Amino acid sequence: MTIAPLRHADVARCVEIEHELFHGDDPWSENAFRSELDNGNFYVGAYVDDALIGYAGLAVSEYEGSIHTIAVVSAWQGRGVGRTLLRTLLAQVDAAGVPVYLEVRTDNTPAIAMYLAHGFEQLGLRRRYYQPSGADAYTMGRPANRD
Repeated sequence: MTIAPLRHADVARCVEIEHELFHGDDPWSENAFRSELDNGNFYVGAYVDDALIGYAGLAVSEYEGSIHTIAVVSAWQGRGVGRTLLRTLLAQVDAAGVPVYLEVRTDNTPAIAMYLAHGFEQLGLRRRYYQPSGADAYTMGRPANRD
């Protein structure tokens, strides 16, 4: 597996993955991905033999980071791909010395466990955050790593 910057050429595959994983909610569109890339946000892809199997994205300001998405195709879940993507994002916020925040579905136990293992804590609950399913989300945060 290789982690590399996400390319505009990957957007169509990202949309396919979105529909696979988030079909019950509002999967991101091509325009959403293109906007994230065009606005200079930090996005990486996980590739196996040049095939995109996952991606992750982050926005960083001088005050904080915000993880926008981490997604791994079903066939590759549970193999450390998400953890590797998360660690890649965390390296960016650690270099900036800022805290980082995210939202995660309250029923996504594997993701919650991964975030807790990487220093995140639950800060709040957003009722009916994901639409149209109405699923709740935890807001989680991790303090700045100021080593």
